Amino acid sequence: MEQVKNNTLYIGGVSTKKLAEQYGTPLYIYDQDSIEKRIEAFKTNFRSEQFATQIVYASKAFLCKAMAALVEKHKLGMDVVSSGELYIASQSGFDMKNIVFHGNNKSREELQMAIDQRIGTIVLDNIAEARELAKFKMKEDMDVLLRINPGVEAHTHQYIVTAHIDSKFGVLKTEIKTIKEIVQIIESNPNLHFKGFHAHIGSQIFDRNAFKAEIETMGQFVSEMKQEMKRDFPTLDLGGGFAALYTNEDKPIPINEVCAVIIEQCESINTQFQLNLKKILIEPGRSIVAEAGYSLYTIGFTKDTPHKKYIFVDGGMSDNIRPALYQAKYRADIANKMNDQKDQEVCIAGKCCESGDLLIEKITLPEAQQDDLLVMYTTGAYGYSMASTYNALRIPAVVFVKNGKDSLVVHRQTYEELISKDEGEIL
Repeated sequence: MEQVKNNTLYIGGVSTKKLAEQYGTPLYIYDQDSIEKRIEAFKTNFRSEQFATQIVYASKAFLCKAMAALVEKHKLGMDVVSSGELYIASQSGFDMKNIVFHGNNKSREELQMAIDQRIGTIVLDNIAEARELAKFKMKEDMDVLLRINPGVEAHTHQYIVTAHIDSKFGVLKTEIKTIKEIVQIIESNPNLHFKGFHAHIGSQIFDRNAFKAEIETMGQFVSEMKQEMKRDFPTLDLGGGFAALYTNEDKPIPINEVCAVIIEQCESINTQFQLNLKKILIEPGRSIVAEAGYSLYTIGFTKDTPHKKYIFVDGGMSDNIRPALYQAKYRADIANKMNDQKDQEVCIAGKCCESGDLLIEKITLPEAQQDDLLVMYTTGAYGYSMASTYNALRIPAVVFVKNGKDSLVVHRQTYEELISKDEGEIL
């Protein structure tokens, strides 16, 4: 929760001034209570009397050992897409039976690691992957889903639409022959159990009708497959795409409402198509952590040009690539001048050696001075996850705050760590 005391922003009861002094900047700050309330809102509202439900946290949004432990504390599943994410989960004490392993190009090493870690579910992306997985000898059973491209396009940025017909993800729902072959390949291995299908139609979805269209399309598809193969497909994973509020123009669907839409539509197709569904999954990631996360920077110099006033901060595209990559928009404040009049139209620029390193193109703030603190809101998803050491800038620290207390969960990368993989030998 945000509060303003003595003209200063407090997050989770902790002063941003104190956090900057103690941990330095740039700094990722997460309001742990906010994360937990969002998790519990999904758990409370995503329920049905017709079938079991499971909430699977999409860890690509933000993952470290502390976040994995928080997800485990609240008994959610976790979606991973690489051996690295799988390893972090395993090192955090997470129940590996609740892992759902995604990805369009899983290596043999990753498949072997998933088997060795005894994960619960793997989501296949294509027939080649099915053939590869079926070759493995296994000591324990594993559930298998197949990612289907339903051809439903959410209205979102082209780079984060994942269900158009030429998407790199999944098998088109019209490729019935291939889908049937995949099911047969998987069930040739006695330890693999084909349970059903997965779909995902994009990110930052504000339109309820997009979810309804996805579910209706998948209902028709599962019904067709049931008739083709004379068997049930009891599990349907509908992916994520739940939106977060980045700017005041954004209108994300409240968690209780989007859950109600999905449950009602799933119950409808279950009855309409006689699907005999036993389990429905969703994969929220951004909607759990984005609004709970903040980026705190120290303001350095300012610069006036004929048409712009720049405020320079001590981070940039290295800790938040989204504005450069997606033209993502954010809100911000000067955290130590929360009550001051906002009368300066400025551009927030980072310190990376790129002209495109602009965190916010245009925003109105109080007059900024060197050593003021700038806070950007809703940076909890894909900031830390996509951070880089471009220009040899170090990965920022991550701090959790709750009830007036703060905890360092990831330390700032040291200079020694920056070159720890560098052997330094020349020929």
